[in-house]
Order: sequence, then C-alpha cells, then structure tokens
Amino acid sequence: MQDKFDDIRPYYPSEIPPAMQRIAESEYFGMLSQYIFPDESVEKVREMVRNIRTTDAFQQKVMYYVNQQVIARSMSDFTYSGLDGLDPEKRYLFVSNHRDIMLDSSLLQYLLHSNGFKTTEITFGSNLMHPQLIVDIGKANKMFKVIRSSNIRNFLKNSLHLSEYIRYTIKEKGESVWIAQRNGRTKDGNDATDQGIIKMFCMSKATDLILSMGELHIVPVAVSYQIESCDILKTRELYLSLKGEKYVKQPDEDLNSVLTGILQPKGFVNIRICKPVTFEDLDIDYKFPNEFYKKVASLIDRRIHENYKLYNNNYIAYDIRAGSSKYGDFYTPEEKEIFIDRCNYMLKQIDGDKDSLMSIFLGIYAAPVENAEKIND
Repeated sequence: MQDKFDDIRPYYPSEIPPAMQRIAESEYFGMLSQYIFPDESVEKVREMVRNIRTTDAFQQKVMYYVNQQVIARSMSDFTYSGLDGLDPEKRYLFVSNHRDIMLDSSLLQYLLHSNGFKTTEITFGSNLMHPQLIVDIGKANKMFKVIRSSNIRNFLKNSLHLSEYIRYTIKEKGESVWIAQRNGRTKDGNDATDQGIIKMFCMSKATDLILSMGELHIVPVAVSYQIESCDILKTRELYLSLKGEKYVKQPDEDLNSVLTGILQPKGFVNIRICKPVTFEDLDIDYKFPNEFYKKVASLIDRRIHENYKLYNNNYIAYDIRAGSSKYGDFYTPEEKEIFIDRCNYMLKQIDGDKDSLMSIFLGIYAAPVENAEKIND
C-alpha cells in the first residue's frame, strides 16, 4: 500500500543507492566534485558517491564537506551558540528566520552533526524540486516537499497534510524538523513569523491548541549574515513589486539564487539557537484561535529578534537611512566607505530610480536594528 506521505517525504533507505547512481552520472557532477573535494580526482569522488547506501552516509561523506567548503570559501568567520540549551535525546521543531534558500537549514545541520545531535528533516518548496539532480540531493539529505498551491481548497488540504507529516515525524519517526518562519525568504530584512504557519502546525491536533503546539517542542533559530544573501536580487524584486509590477520569476531563477547564496561572500555568519518554547510560554489567554496563533508568532519573533546578531553593515545602513550617527561606535569610517562603495556598485546593476533602490537596499540591512530597538523599548 502506498505510504500516506509518499508525495512529500524524503527518500527511504532503499531509494538512496539509485539516487547516488543518478547523482554520480549527472552532467554537473564534475563541477560539484571539484568544488566540494578540490584535492580529489573526479573519478575517485564519483566512485565514493556510487558506494553510498544510507542518508547518514550521504550527510557525513558529502554534505558535511559541502558546508565546510562554503564556510571556508565564502565566510570571514562562522559562529554559533545555544546548543547547550537542547537535549540531544529530544526531537525539536526548529523554526528559523529565512535569509538564504539553502544555507539557513544546511548550516544548522552542520552544527547539529558536529556537536553530536541528529540532523533534522528539512522543508523544501515544491518550486525548488527540479531538476532530478536537485530532487536527488534534497531527498537524500532528509528534505521533504512543501507543496505550493494558490487554490484555497488545495492549500488547506496541503497544509493539513504537511501538519500531519511534521507531527508524525517528530512524535513517531523520532526525527527533528527544520522549517522557515514564513513561506519564502525574508526579502526586506524584517524577520516575521507568519501566523498561518502556526495555524498549520495546529491543524493536525486542533482540539487543544496549547497541547498541539507544546508537544512539537518549538525552538526558534536566528541566522545572521554580515553580507545579506542575494541582497541585490532581493532589492530588484522588491523594487519591481513596489512599483506595482507583478514580479514573475525567470526560468531557473530559484537555482540562480541557490548558487548565488552559496558562492557570494557572506562576511561573518552567526547562528543562535534560541530558548525553546515551553508549555509555560504557551499558557496564553485567548478567545479565538487566531489570537492564539498571533501571540505564538509574536513570541517566536521576539526570540529571533533579540538573538539576531547585528553586524557593522546593519548599523551603517541604519545610520545612513536615518541620516544620523547613532550607532557610529559600532563601525569605522573605512567600513562605512566600503559598505557604500559596494552598495553603489550593486545598484548599478539594476535599472530604476536610484533613490528608491538605495532605500530598499539599506532597509534590508537596517530592519534587524529597528527590530532590536523595538524589543529594547
């Protein structure tokens, strides 16, 4: 009998060997091999991949080194904190801000693996599940599909299906789950949890909202980049949207964003594992379910905002935008000049009103400072 979740789940163990064969035979294998294992011959790496038989082996022998290369080649430093607040024997629902299509979740897997925790299953939008190479790498890496649909009936059906799978994965399979706090990446720098995500979590056990949320063991995660992933691509998309133009993605645009995020210099990067959401935290007074969803979303937002690591670029953008030197102690004149030069260089690549584009670009970096100010107030 077909498994209830066959349409969205990661690969079963029996599906890993054929997937490895397809990956090894891909036309892009040589390029990928040289990036991940620059000191090994392509044929040696190909043979190693062909002999992989399990998801754990794929993560240990391939994905671990993918992250190592990304960190070494594109980051000035990578830091983290908060894992000491988790129990390696427990399973969690990691709810993360979302700045980069692949790296937000991938870097968390790297941290978990490096510190003796089981890696998580990972949500992956159906719009990204192509071509076959991406499907094989994703599903062999414990990714499961989030089906996108604009039809309201299908949307509700898919949301319930996803909710049931997340609860099943945590409660019965004994696997943790990573999910973004909203559909799609944060484009404007303002990390905000969609209360519809909270509603989705509860759909699979709607009779008791506090119990429904509490038994998922939610852990907010704050990912911070000194240089925002795909900042120029986000600026262009926001500019066109603000002009009232319907933004239509170009063919392979998602794949381009994935590659840009991996290869683009990121400066300093930090992940903070926030304090888990407890039953005590969820003991919220509410009259209607939507009020409960909104308050839980705000709780997650607060933890992400207060744990977001602010870098010099955030303070520089805030001060330029505000026409002030309020945070001048957090950066040097040289750092400000470098930021402005990069900003001007990037904006030359986009057609449009330069003042509007500059405001959008600065806003992406300034928003986390504004969110921190709201918490401090």
